[in-house]
Amino acid sequence: MPSSSTDSSRNRGRRSLIILALVCVAPLVASYLFYYVWRPEGSRNYGELIPPAPVPEVASPPDDDLQLGALKGKWVMVVVDQGACPEACRERLWLLRQLRLTQGKEMDRVARAWVVIDEVPPDPALLAEHEGMVLLKPGQVRGLMGLLEARDARDHIFLVDPLGNLMMRFPANPDPNRMKKDLIHLLKVSRIG
Repeated sequence: MPSSSTDSSRNRGRRSLIILALVCVAPLVASYLFYYVWRPEGSRNYGELIPPAPVPEVASPPDDDLQLGALKGKWVMVVVDQGACPEACRERLWLLRQLRLTQGKEMDRVARAWVVIDEVPPDPALLAEHEGMVLLKPGQVRGLMGLLEARDARDHIFLVDPLGNLMMRFPANPDPNRMKKDLIHLLKVSRIG
């Protein structure tokens, strides 16, 4: 009879060892499956994250009265379009203004820039509607233009972080509510800018 007791004790020990091994290995197997096999399609952000690309300094000619200091250390939303600013351009400028205003007390952390890609001067009435927006010319932002041209610059709104890195691109015809959520999240988790 003692051998039966020893066998059942030995079986219980094996079962305990197998259960312990499964408990230890299960998280490793689960993480492998989640990383390599089952990747959720959705992500938290709406804008497309771009591998951070440093934006070279903005060149300011001596006779230029642009307030380029307004861009330093801030989250900068960038629009690229013609000086004549067709309807799609006007909609993007309006969206930038509204997004900034919706940030409430955090809106001073957000700046807006319009890169005018031709020699046509923007309409003064349009500029009056967007007070505080910084106008830039391609010659001033050659490095930025090089980064943007590869990404269909005129169809999108871009975001530059306070450290001067181009880091996000919003889709053409973006959803303002989803853009707002991205911006709120970035301002909340960021200790810079």
